[in-house]
Amino acid sequence: MKPTPTVLVAALALATTACGAPAEPPPPAPHGYVAGAEESAEAQSRLVVADATTGGVRVLDLLTEEVVELAPVPGIRAISTDGRHAYLSGDRGTHVVDSGSWMVDHGDHVHYYRAEIRDAGDLAGAAVAAHGDPKVSAVSTRDGAAVLLDRTALDAGTARPTGEVPVAPGTAVVPYEAHLIAAGADGTVRVLDRSGKPTATVEPPCPEPEGTALTRRGVVFGCADGALLVAEDDDAFHGEKIPYPRAVGAGERARDFQQRPGSSTLAARAGDRGTWSLDVGDRAWTYAETGPAVAVNAVGEGGPLLALTADGVLHAHDPETGEQTAQTRVTARPVDPAGPLPVILVDTSRAYVNDVATGTVHEIDYNDSLRQARRFELGGQATHVVETGR
Repeated sequence: MKPTPTVLVAALALATTACGAPAEPPPPAPHGYVAGAEESAEAQSRLVVADATTGGVRVLDLLTEEVVELAPVPGIRAISTDGRHAYLSGDRGTHVVDSGSWMVDHGDHVHYYRAEIRDAGDLAGAAVAAHGDPKVSAVSTRDGAAVLLDRTALDAGTARPTGEVPVAPGTAVVPYEAHLIAAGADGTVRVLDRSGKPTATVEPPCPEPEGTALTRRGVVFGCADGALLVAEDDDAFHGEKIPYPRAVGAGERARDFQQRPGSSTLAARAGDRGTWSLDVGDRAWTYAETGPAVAVNAVGEGGPLLALTADGVLHAHDPETGEQTAQTRVTARPVDPAGPLPVILVDTSRAYVNDVATGTVHEIDYNDSLRQARRFELGGQATHVVETGR
């Protein structure tokens, strides 16, 4: 008996199903999606805290106040960050920690992420500074070189070097506008592609370069005659010198810039007499009579210039006049200028100051007369601290 048309249709449908119907394409990933990470509406700030005595490494989540203990790193001497990863310089080179907290700035909006905290490998050399973009992280070392790391591999948990760039000691290589900006010991500032190949030279030169910062206005290098701002316009890089407002000797020049991440206001110690504030947007230096500060930083955008003096007192100064506006004690005892020095870390609403000897980190509301908002007692020593997620 011949099959009826109905039976033929049913058989065809069954055969099609058995062979597998064409799969529906997966829905497109939402804007900003990152595999393995949770996106949040606010910054997921964390502090990476290292104890130079024991080698202990802790990550403090500033939202939940949870602390994660990581494997110790022997002989920690310095710590730096590219905004997500912490680079701990120790006896065996540099150990990399993925703090699991970072942001992606698209200019008109920002994405904040959190993920698992984990170790991300080791590097040769002693890291002293780090800067990164979505494609590369440049880790500058004490011996005058910067190691370039594949950022995709690094974010996945592997520190994989892709090249090396020579750099003047005391400065850093900075990824900027899909290129790298680096100052040589001879004062020549070069533009390189992400593989480290030179593509251009920036004028004017920067004599005796020392100190580097990345701002929204461009990359800043400290020079013997002021600061050099390197910016990009229509795919061309150009330099602009910001001279000191008066004659400045070698012992008083700015050598180590500190800032709120991305801010265009920088702070630097001015020898043992005061502190410099550099407003990159206005191309203006301000000198504050802070006395011998052991740590400084700048809030930016009209916020105060912060200076910690050796007596353990934190001072706020007007960034335009240099006049003191507030002060508060933050360390239990005076700071030993010969020992590990504390730092002042600044984000959009708070500052963090570490008391090295007691293992305590103080959270300061710099918009409220330096009110102490929280205190984190981590134990041991809080020798080196960086903030990630900004």
